[in-house]
Amino acid sequence: MEGGAYGAGKAGGAFDPQTFFRQPHTVLRVLSWVFSIVVFGSIVNEGYLNRPDEMEEHCIFNRNHNACNYGITVGVLAFLSCLLYLALDVYFPQISSVKDRKKAVLSDIGVSAFWAFLWFVGFCFLANQWQVSKHENNPLNEGADAARAAITFSFFSIFTWVGQAFLAYQRYRIGADSALFSQDYTDPSQDSGLPYTPYTNEDDATDTVGTYQQPPPVDAFDAETQGYQTQTQNY
Repeated sequence: MEGGAYGAGKAGGAFDPQTFFRQPHTVLRVLSWVFSIVVFGSIVNEGYLNRPDEMEEHCIFNRNHNACNYGITVGVLAFLSCLLYLALDVYFPQISSVKDRKKAVLSDIGVSAFWAFLWFVGFCFLANQWQVSKHENNPLNEGADAARAAITFSFFSIFTWVGQAFLAYQRYRIGADSALFSQDYTDPSQDSGLPYTPYTNEDDATDTVGTYQQPPPVDAFDAETQGYQTQTQNY
């Protein structure tokens, strides 16, 4: 990106909310944030139920508490991660160090790919447990919409996090290209490939110009002057 590195302009620029929320990675973060709320909110509110003849509540996904715990845990942590990286996106243009920007983008790639994997596992886990759930455990079909919503938005979250990882990788590529000049630039005075002017000795330099002749001493000049005056008086 011209004038900046890793997908942002030079440090110190003013924050523009409209430009910020129009960025693709910001849109995907907001969507991931909303999807995580839907997943863990659906499980917390309607993910536990009991039969009419029971007092203890069980997980709606085949009475497997691990399935509900996984969905809630991943949803809450993904919610917090979205908030953290949204704050980082706001602060990112103020980072003046190219190395710090590189670290932030690399962490974005790794975290986004990791959450995409976790959501993929969560989708498969919840979908499988919902498929094998027994009808007699939920004869009134309570919480079915919430269970389907958790499964559906777990599936959508896979693509939003994959999209964030892809966009972060593009920002990394842009940053790597923009840093080539600063990394490859070599001061011409320090370039060993340039020819240097050979060193010459002062004596050699004097010989190339010509033989240096020392001027006559002052005493000899005075003697000649006195001799000239004596000849003038004799005449």
